[in-house]
Amino acid sequence: MQDTMPLKDMETYTGQNDPPKDFDEFWDNNIKQLSTTYNYKLTPQNFNLPMVNCFELTFEGTNGASIYAKCIFPKSDTAVPVVFNFHGYMGQSSDWSTLLQFPAAGLGIVAMDTRGQSGKSTDGKSFRGNTVKGQVIRGAIDGKDNLFFKDVYLDVYQLVEIISEQSFVDENKLYSYGGSQGGALSLVAAALNPRITSTVAIYPFLSDFKRILELGDQSEPYDEFFRYFKFSDPFHRTEQEILNTLSYIDIKNMAHRIKGKVKLITGLEDNVCFPSTQFAIYNRLNCPKEHLIMPEYGHEDMHVHVNDYVMNWLSGSTINIRTQMH
Repeated sequence: MQDTMPLKDMETYTGQNDPPKDFDEFWDNNIKQLSTTYNYKLTPQNFNLPMVNCFELTFEGTNGASIYAKCIFPKSDTAVPVVFNFHGYMGQSSDWSTLLQFPAAGLGIVAMDTRGQSGKSTDGKSFRGNTVKGQVIRGAIDGKDNLFFKDVYLDVYQLVEIISEQSFVDENKLYSYGGSQGGALSLVAAALNPRITSTVAIYPFLSDFKRILELGDQSEPYDEFFRYFKFSDPFHRTEQEILNTLSYIDIKNMAHRIKGKVKLITGLEDNVCFPSTQFAIYNRLNCPKEHLIMPEYGHEDMHVHVNDYVMNWLSGSTINIRTQMH
């Protein structure tokens, strides 16, 4: 099933349910509660690569989590710009060799493993309710303070802070980039931490949950959302309460906080992160922005067309690429 909303309507669609009145206060207070002395370890890795410095970063996240990231920086006499890269749902950061494309363009790259997924980051919290499958709904029955993704978002904030204080990093040139869950976290990085000046988000996840409910259970990433109602609340008596809680991690509700430049890339055939939910993010952005549309693409590998474009924009190079823009 594809998105049922006509493209003309998507162009002005801003999603359902506005951010809660205390949305900004909630996130600002959570950030203030973080320690400003980050407990982290940056461990050099010897891969015998003459032009780059490689590190494994580990730091203490909220609720006893241990967060891991791969870091590669080009050797330079001056501080280097850095891209924060986030992976898709249930996955892990790219391998070291794949990440080398960024220092080849003069960019540092920091690739975080999302806690509790397939990489080396671990989550230290237990949850009540349905945790059989997935993490979107995890913690929601106990309110906004217990949402799994709340802690993931705070991991992203801390990651940017830790890297920005390194002497070899240009703190004025920090960028975020990712697809699906990675696209969502790239936007979160910019929304929670104004140090991020440019963001590329490809078909971002975690947006417009009410719209997802209306469109129905079409994909594995959102399956847990529907499983909650099927097995825990078949009459949907708690629907509004759950949606209100999830609104604190809804990416469209983060959009107004972003001040840096954003490029959002959407495939109109996407039946995982429906295009209308992505337009809901884009249409709420008040920053410099551009929406790139790929009409024949779904939630799939766009890299043959997108990677050059992203590298071109972030590095300021002159790679020639044709892209249809909206």
